[in-house]
Amino acid sequence: MANRVLPYKKPSSTVIRAGGWLLSIDDNEIPLPDHLPYWDYQTNLSLRRVVHVDVDRALAEATLAPGTELALAAVWTSTGSKLRGVLSRVIVPAHGEVELRADLVGADLGGMLTLDTSLVLAHRRRGTDRPVAPRRGGSVLWNDRSQIRLQGDAPQFPIAIVDFARTNYPGDAAWHLEIGSNLDVATMGSLLLLVNEKKTLIAEALQRAGNPRLQDKMALSMLYADAARTMVDHALRISDFDDDATYLDETLGATLQELFGRLFPGRSITDVRLAAQESPNLFASQLQAAVKIFEGVA
Repeated sequence: MANRVLPYKKPSSTVIRAGGWLLSIDDNEIPLPDHLPYWDYQTNLSLRRVVHVDVDRALAEATLAPGTELALAAVWTSTGSKLRGVLSRVIVPAHGEVELRADLVGADLGGMLTLDTSLVLAHRRRGTDRPVAPRRGGSVLWNDRSQIRLQGDAPQFPIAIVDFARTNYPGDAAWHLEIGSNLDVATMGSLLLLVNEKKTLIAEALQRAGNPRLQDKMALSMLYADAARTMVDHALRISDFDDDATYLDETLGATLQELFGRLFPGRSITDVRLAAQESPNLFASQLQAAVKIFEGVA
């Protein structure tokens, strides 16, 4: 793709020294990874980065008048929730150092999270700048992008930790996946994973999902594998669920079709259904392999 030609001058990228995004987990900061394999919707993200701007050079190279205010703006976009928002917007001080901070709510996220940072003209200019100088407020002088995948092969949906003794579920069960049968209803309103608070091994593993220990990784791997198995079994019992069915994005039917596509690439839903009916035990092992239980646990 050809670079877009802007109708104004931009400073060179060397006027910016941008530190990478840092992710805070349990009071420790780590460089933003490319993915968080055990993230779930209860896990909020706390982010920070430091950017230094050589203000004088930036203004000179963009042919802007001395004293023109610049701003650093960061926005986030999530493919899982289809939401976006402003992380931070800060006027660049004369010394040029800016710290951007943001706290993102896990319930608003999912899928691929994109973080875009831009150096922009803070206000519209009506002064004596040269004709090639940027004038519109928000004109982008520099930008960069970082991404992190918040969900891989594990299914993601709302999770609630409750006391099973107060529910109709067996008191000794560790979890229960509630799943609806209307494939045209929004996924987020059709799925709910309930975890028994009395089963502290799994309940605590979910609470540490952002920075799991070995035993937490093992517990979460079993949880996600069983949730995927339940979703597959549930889908196969719905006769109308097949490859020819068309569902709107973000509906339960679309989510289940996407899950089948990840777990059984190259196989039709009809083929998977026949395999489950003809040899249930073998299919159970195939499904266990497909969900990659314990993969990456070390």
